[in-house]
Amino acid sequence: MDAVLAIGQRAPDFCLSGTDGKVYTLKSFSEAQFLVIFFSCNHCPYVTGSDELTRQVAERYAEHGVSFVAINANAADRYEEDSFVHMVERMQEQRFPWVYLYDETQEIARAYGAICTPHFFVFDSARCLIYSGREVQTPMEPEKSGRNDLEEALKEVLSGQTVQTDTTAPVGCSVKWKL
Repeated sequence: MDAVLAIGQRAPDFCLSGTDGKVYTLKSFSEAQFLVIFFSCNHCPYVTGSDELTRQVAERYAEHGVSFVAINANAADRYEEDSFVHMVERMQEQRFPWVYLYDETQEIARAYGAICTPHFFVFDSARCLIYSGREVQTPMEPEKSGRNDLEEALKEVLSGQTVQTDTTAPVGCSVKWKL
């Protein structure tokens, strides 16, 4: 695995298929003032446990120019649930307010240095990294987390401040790399 992107580094570009049948690149989100890219999947209990919290944050900040993009890089041959077909089914069932992309080659997860699912990266309008890490410390039981690190970062940047805690340790299941 490559090193995790450092604060201030530019977002690596990508060209990935979405569950909606479209192909997306970084430029597809050029109108977003801030872009949250997070590595996700279908099966991880840390992801499924915090999906509704992530939905709430995504919906709350959409009107402030914040777009969310989920990327699944897990090897489908290791977890069939993480296949593209199941990604499409999950989005049809859950109707999450983000684009869900498939990184079949795992090149993008490596470029970002994704450690686990979920792992969040927040970029400013120039697509420079301003926050990296977790949403909450206990994603399987988000109601027990006192602080939402992702939301705090978004609040700070939207009020014109610098993110005070710009890096946290992500909490989740390891990315399922191809063998």
